[in-house]
Amino acid sequence: MSKLVLEAETYKILVACIQVHKKLGNGFSESAYREALAKELTNSEIPFEQSKKLPVYYEGTPLDNYLVADFVCFDKIILEIKTLVCLNQNIKQQALKLLKATNLEIGYLINFGETNLTWKRHINT
Repeated sequence: MSKLVLEAETYKILVACIQVHKKLGNGFSESAYREALAKELTNSEIPFEQSKKLPVYYEGTPLDNYLVADFVCFDKIILEIKTLVCLNQNIKQQALKLLKATNLEIGYLINFGETNLTWKRHINT
């Protein structure tokens, strides 16, 4: 059985997200979940940057344009926060494009809008 890329780090992040969803449930704004998650990541001693500007790369060269990720944890993992009733394909593709454009390793699309926390893991291959 093979291990996941950055398994320990992603486990800690998902536990923090689950804690936020357990405490708040669904129905709040994205900004409320971002604030609560920042507190939970800090409490869990997970290094992160919030609203981080990330360069966009084209053929290995950074462009003048940039994207903003909700969170970047461990300098390698992007977290995009949503509060939707259901994640549609366009939202999933948007998160994947963010990951590919930035050359980071892993991205998670975290949805606090459903009854149960949902997430989609993307790996930059």
